[in-house]
Amino acid sequence: MSAALDGIKVLDLSRYIAGPFCAQALGDLGADVVKVERIDGGEEGRRVGETVEGDTLFFLSTNRNKRGVAVDFRDPEGLALVRRLALAADIVVENFRPGTMEAMGLGWDALAAENPGLVMVRISGFGQEGPLARHPCFDGAAQAHSGIMAMTGAPGGPPTMAGVFVCDYATALYGAMAALAALQARARTGRGQVVEATLMDSGLSMLTTAIPERILFGREPDRRGNRDRYLSPSHCFQARDGAWIYVVAGSDAHFPRLAAAMEMPGLAADPRFAHFAARNENVAALERIIEDWAAGLDGETILHRLHEAEVTAERVATIGDVVENPQVAARGMIVDVPHPALGSVPFPAPAMKLHATPTTIRRGAPGLGEHAAEVLAEWLGMDDREVARLAEAGTI
Repeated sequence: MSAALDGIKVLDLSRYIAGPFCAQALGDLGADVVKVERIDGGEEGRRVGETVEGDTLFFLSTNRNKRGVAVDFRDPEGLALVRRLALAADIVVENFRPGTMEAMGLGWDALAAENPGLVMVRISGFGQEGPLARHPCFDGAAQAHSGIMAMTGAPGGPPTMAGVFVCDYATALYGAMAALAALQARARTGRGQVVEATLMDSGLSMLTTAIPERILFGREPDRRGNRDRYLSPSHCFQARDGAWIYVVAGSDAHFPRLAAAMEMPGLAADPRFAHFAARNENVAALERIIEDWAAGLDGETILHRLHEAEVTAERVATIGDVVENPQVAARGMIVDVPHPALGSVPFPAPAMKLHATPTTIRRGAPGLGEHAAEVLAEWLGMDDREVARLAEAGTI
């Protein structure tokens, strides 16, 4: 069974998270992804975080389904080689600081002139233009600058980062989605285009109603911890055995089910809680009642009662709970990714589920420059003698 992106060539010139994760998503869908790194140590992600047999989990997590080529970017012949690979590609993914690709002779205008069907995914912190275009940016800075951090954290507490790199991963997925749209447009027009995805834009896109509320009503969203902004009750409650249970039953259809499951049907008729708006106004009093009820029961008892009543509720899982979760197993959401020393390393599986052209894990992250000979032969038609000359010269 063929993959959705069979025959599509992707040149990955990126590093760290957003760019590599974008290219990895395309690789999971079947594209032939070639990752080009600096010859002097490769991308910085190879040196971040916990290592297994000399490889960092950070690097392995965003670079599966890729082949690796290492190039001396300071060597004119090395840059010429990268240019040739870009001209052979369908998609180029890059996340250099704006202006860097142009300085290397690899800007959009230069490449598109010779490869008019090229799709160039340009990932950056703030975009290719504007007063902040050249500012350095990582996920935490994007969460801060986009407003996400100001909305996150306990009431009255300090601004807080999300537990994962939400701006990086959203940017990666926006970039991949836009690249696929650009390929569809190319199928109609024969021409590629530039695709931009930025950490700032991605963070801003997730603010949803916060933007019109500020512009129309002058309101700044406050930090609410685990409370939902629109539904009450919607919070974490601690059971007698210490388990934390997240419960959401904020609609007028769902709240009576919660009240019945708590064996307090009168709550649904209480004027303080009888309607959506009233519950939001009296959320603190309602939460105290639920807290007292939860504190008298074990977590499993709470979950059983609420699930029986068709109230949305789940235990707050540790990562240890997640890896043992039968639903995770049923969905195949932890996969063994090949590793040359260990045999395999477990990672989250692709979240994209295509039933006719499924995603596949064909290879783990590449060693530095591991696939230079085969890539240069397949993409550029180089023979062994030419590849050996470049290696001897230190170009690859």
